[in-house]
Amino acid sequence: MEDVNSRRVTDFLQKCVKLEDNEGDAQPKEEIIEVQTLPVLAPSYPQPVQEEISMVFNTCAVPANLGPCTRRRREKGSGHDGTSTSLYVDRRKSKVWNYYTKLGDAYVECNVCKKQLSFHNSTTTMREHLVRKHSIRDTLLSQLKDDQVSEPDYIAQENAIKRARQLTTENNSQYHAVSCTEPRTDVILELVLEMIFRDLHPLSVVKDKGFGLLIGYLEPSFILPSPVQLSSMLWHRYNVVKQHLERYLQTAQSIVISAEFWLSHPNQTYLTIMTNFIDGEWRRARCILETQQVHENKAESNLGDRLYSVLTDFGLSNKSVFCVMHDSQQDLEANSVPLKSVYGWTSLCCAAHLLHLCVKVGLEVEQVQEALSTARSIVCYFQQDAKATCSLNSKLEAINKTKLKLVMDTGARWITTIEMCECLLDLKWAIMSVLEEHPKGTTVVQNLADHQWKLLQDLVPVMRTLKIATSFLREEQNFSISSLMPCIHGIVTAIGQQSEEASGVIKTVVNNIRSELTQRWGILDEEKLLESPAVVASFLDPRFKEMRFLSPSLRSELHKKIKSMLSQFFNHQSPASTQFWVPNTDYKAEVGETGNQLSAHKERGPSGQSQSMYDILLGKDPTESMPEIHQQLENYIVEPLCKRSTNPLDWWKNNEHRFPSVARLARQYLAIPATVVPPDQAFAPNESALEHRRGVLAPENLDQILFLHQNFDFLESMRNGNENLSKNAHSQY
Repeated sequence: MEDVNSRRVTDFLQKCVKLEDNEGDAQPKEEIIEVQTLPVLAPSYPQPVQEEISMVFNTCAVPANLGPCTRRRREKGSGHDGTSTSLYVDRRKSKVWNYYTKLGDAYVECNVCKKQLSFHNSTTTMREHLVRKHSIRDTLLSQLKDDQVSEPDYIAQENAIKRARQLTTENNSQYHAVSCTEPRTDVILELVLEMIFRDLHPLSVVKDKGFGLLIGYLEPSFILPSPVQLSSMLWHRYNVVKQHLERYLQTAQSIVISAEFWLSHPNQTYLTIMTNFIDGEWRRARCILETQQVHENKAESNLGDRLYSVLTDFGLSNKSVFCVMHDSQQDLEANSVPLKSVYGWTSLCCAAHLLHLCVKVGLEVEQVQEALSTARSIVCYFQQDAKATCSLNSKLEAINKTKLKLVMDTGARWITTIEMCECLLDLKWAIMSVLEEHPKGTTVVQNLADHQWKLLQDLVPVMRTLKIATSFLREEQNFSISSLMPCIHGIVTAIGQQSEEASGVIKTVVNNIRSELTQRWGILDEEKLLESPAVVASFLDPRFKEMRFLSPSLRSELHKKIKSMLSQFFNHQSPASTQFWVPNTDYKAEVGETGNQLSAHKERGPSGQSQSMYDILLGKDPTESMPEIHQQLENYIVEPLCKRSTNPLDWWKNNEHRFPSVARLARQYLAIPATVVPPDQAFAPNESALEHRRGVLAPENLDQILFLHQNFDFLESMRNGNENLSKNAHSQY
């Protein structure tokens, strides 16, 4: 081993001598070559070899246990004779370098996210990265002071760690107020606050020993703030963002309220009230207004009063609310009546919640429940028996299927039932083999019978169709309720075709699911369909406006209803505030050119008025007496369909000038979401990080933390988007 090490050291020294000969006696002006010692070989170096390495590089040996930043500072503070020098010139004077570490001549590494960026003697890209990814603005960067290089020796490092531990131990019992006399202290304090509401940490995180050690090492002079002080800062930030949100909400034409009921880990019920709307630039907005505790017996009875109180607090009128979407814990019908009669709000139930109820009814067939119960016992057996799990893993390694794992379903998420069945079917032969070979296998757990394996195999395609529907609703262009009715009709048709050649049990499951879907969305009730906001939204979506899932007669009735809605909607608008579409001069010129021949064929009627040959042969043109808003509707109906992958908001943004009256109605209906929470969270097989972290927050600051977590970045992106739009407008002008 020593011979091998000696040869490797000798080769290494020869390379270093060649490097020194090539460079001569030139001194590096800025970059200093860092020596990376090999951790395996370093302990085996003889003392003479170690001294020879130091003589070759004319520098002191750098301890391997020091961090890269400390080693770099030690090298910069050492001259060729090993003594400290103050002649080292570092041109990195920009405050941006407080957040970066230089990696050679062409790359730098962000100290926050560890991302590597290209460096070409300019900090512009580095500054933009801090602003975009970490919201560290120029105002914060300008406040930072240059890092003070501490004395690079073992004693200083050990003292810093000891001082950090002492501060953590002392502050666990008593916290001192931070004296924000230094700008750098202010920046660190603000970043700690942002870490809390961005990552949903409790305020007590500042009491954690590990957090105290980290801050104490990085910034020994920084005194950790108390939770009381952080709470005060949190309230201040909350009030500032709330004022911006209030002004932003005033620009909404109409809003849709979403009410989410959820449980914390101590089984405390909370109500999160959100608002949804489409702004003037056709951007979908979703903001949290408030999160409050509710009692189990009063969760639904006073929902309208709670919503009205929150709207008043944000300066919104109850007339600005178009409808309320909620995932009710009690019967939807019992709650929708007071909302409609007292406040005039249409009440809708979350599509994810209704779909869960439909699938739950379909799986309640006795034979299916027996097969699923046996499947759960098999999964539970392998999760608890280590020997059986090892045997199963060894068999999977033999066929290169180690990525396949058994999944246990949960009653609250039906998608996990599909995953459990799919995994069992994929591992069927391995599971049966392990149960037969294992001594306690067949005695502890019962294997699935052949007809049960066949039942699960026939059930999976039906459930997979439902899972595909959730993937469809997860796509960004399908967030609106306009995609819901085409999706539901597609489910009913697809699973009906799949059950034609299936067994009697599968047909019963499919019939139960189809019956629930038809009943809950009123597919066979024509009167209920015409009153459904989901149907109207589908018509106002340029991808589904043909309404193929409706009969021709019902389609005609829907067009009449839309005409009536447009007339009522714009009759309430004042003439000054309503701007109708006027054809531009190019359009008039085109019409004039095509109509020159028609004007030559005009003749006078019996009353002396001129009539065209079209009037004589076909009668009076109905479009001449048609109101402008109705003509826009007719033009929209005959407009060609766009691709189903098109985002309807992008389409309306580009075509609003052609159908302004219909566009105002579309902005109102397309703002209705299909689910109370984002679809990725609503249809997720597991609990999301948001759901897990918010469940452990203290009730005293939960509202402010969730409010800032949801709204801070959103309002910032809206502000940046408006600034970009104004810049583009000025550049075009």
